[in-house]
Amino acid sequence: MEEDSPYPRFASRGKAYVYVLPCRDEDLLKVGFSRDPFTRFSTLHRRFFDFFDLERGLLLDAERVVHARRIERRLIETFREQRAMAPLVVPASAAGHTEWYRGVHADVAALLEDIASAEGLNLSRSLNPWLRAYLEARADLLYDWSTRILDTLDWAAHNSPDDPDAKRLRTALIDTLDMFVAAGLAVEPRLPQRVIDWYANGQHRHLFD
Repeated sequence: MEEDSPYPRFASRGKAYVYVLPCRDEDLLKVGFSRDPFTRFSTLHRRFFDFFDLERGLLLDAERVVHARRIERRLIETFREQRAMAPLVVPASAAGHTEWYRGVHADVAALLEDIASAEGLNLSRSLNPWLRAYLEARADLLYDWSTRILDTLDWAAHNSPDDPDAKRLRTALIDTLDMFVAAGLAVEPRLPQRVIDWYANGQHRHLFD
């Protein structure tokens, strides 16, 4: 299941992917498939770029949903005995509490390598280059989107400082800019000066806390 992302809408259409997301601090991973991995990852954790170890993540371009479902089912059946509980921080609304496995990263990677080779599919062996390329291709949206968010936050700061929607938007703006930085992309050339100043000023991060 794919849910709405807290980040700006960076839509992806026409393909289906099988993903492997290892947690950063424990030997636990999530497998699944999605037509829009970015949105899927962000529903599992709003700061997925911190929570998951993207360097060890995998993304198989399965080309079609029917192929992605078949490959996901093979992973599920192969590693059934290694099923694990999902981390408590994964929201129930993300439908992300199944297909978690412990202690199988090397075996999952090897199986996906075999599938990719046998079926002529493209396998990304790290999600860092994928995320960087994904954001780079959509970075021209950042200027206008961040401007609109900051306009809303400025209004709320003077008129409705307890507005929960303003807090959500403030968090989304910070998380998005942090994600660009984590992906190795400089945000300054892509932002208006007022957003750069807001982002650099730590007190704004707690404006609605």
